[in-house]
This record gives sequence, structure tokens and C-alpha cells, in this order.
Amino acid sequence: MTEPVIDLKDVSLRLGQGASSVHVLKGVSLRVEHGQSTAIIGPSGSGKSTLLMVIAGLERVDSGAVSIAGQRIDRLSEDVVAAFRGRTIGIVFQSFHLIPNMTALENVAVPLELAGHEDPFSVAKQELMAVGLKDRLSHYPGELSGGEQQRVAIARALAPAPAIMIADEPTGNLDQATGRQIADLLFSTAHARGTTLVLVTHDSALAARCDRQVSMRSGRIEEAVPAHAEAG
Repeated sequence: MTEPVIDLKDVSLRLGQGASSVHVLKGVSLRVEHGQSTAIIGPSGSGKSTLLMVIAGLERVDSGAVSIAGQRIDRLSEDVVAAFRGRTIGIVFQSFHLIPNMTALENVAVPLELAGHEDPFSVAKQELMAVGLKDRLSHYPGELSGGEQQRVAIARALAPAPAIMIADEPTGNLDQATGRQIADLLFSTAHARGTTLVLVTHDSALAARCDRQVSMRSGRIEEAVPAHAEAG
């Protein structure tokens, strides 16, 4: 059996201190195979976004093992995890997280530049063209629509050619038609590149497009269920 690209074993995490601490993840185990698309669904507060942050190495677990692309990231220093994340994991957020005083081209190129890429602006241009923004390279985020800003964010996430793409409510700030276009782009690009896609969503139609759906409730993973059962 091939090694999964994401392998979490009995992961637990508390956030906050003392009496205000919250047990967010409770013994979570999850395996995701190479190239698989997985939707993490469940009610608000169930731990979905925190689970994504653990996969990305942005939250440290209290116990358990977190293996990403064959690397135990829970054993690494923050600096080493950050470098590993830059090479291995692309992240797309609901609120885009673009730098407002940088153009679309600069937003995609600068992370590559910081990582020591040989030709960051050439790669950034190629990625922006691939997401349909060849005429928006010199535009600033404030000059772009929500859908265009999310396309820039997707180009930025894909530019390092990551093995894994994680997306937290990637269509949450978009109207239905634009959200569908962004979903089409995410799935088609991930499929074409063999990228593993893990996304958190409340959108049952988006979840249904994934190879697999994982339901969370109260910090635990339940059996995979159809997305429409979430509200039940």
C-alpha cells in the first residue's frame, strides 16, 4: 500500500489558556491519498478549519502524529515547517489574503522570490495566465473583483507546484456563479497537476464534487456522509 500524502494519527489540540481553553481536536485520525480531493464538512465550531491549519503546519498539535508528504512535521521547528510548507502546501483562504499595495503579479511572485526561486516573475506570470488573468497582471487587489482576487490567490498557491492544496471556504465570499467558476478552476487545476486537494466548505454542491467527504462534529471525525446529511 502506498504511503498517504496526509496522515494524521490520534491528533489532539487545545486552543486558549486555563479556564478559557477549548479542546478543538479530539483524537483525530485522517489519511488522504495522493491526488485525492477531500471535502471536510460539519457544523460551525466542529474543528474543520483548525484541522486544515494542522495539516498546513500552522497549528501545533498537543499530541499525536502529523505526517505530510512523508515528513513528520510535528517534530520540526517552526522555521523548518515554514520552509517545508512553502514547498509542499498551497493555501487558499476565504478572504483572499492578498497584499493590497502589490500588483497581482507581485502578490504571486514575492513568495517565490522569498523562497529563492530562480525566476519568480516569469512563473508568476504563467500562473496568472493559467487562471485567466493575463490582462490583470499590473492591477492591484482593490482594482479586482472578488472572483479575480481569488484567482490571484489560487495562482499564488499553485506557483511553487505544491503536492497539496488546502482551501478554507474558497467560495464563501463569492456569489454563486463566481463561486462555481472558482470551484471549476480549483478542481480542474488540481486534476491536471495531480495535486491533492483538501477543502473545508459549507457548500454541499462543492463538497459533492470531491472524491471523498469527511464529516466533523465536536472536534472528532465521523463517518464520511453525503453532504446533504450535514444539516440533519
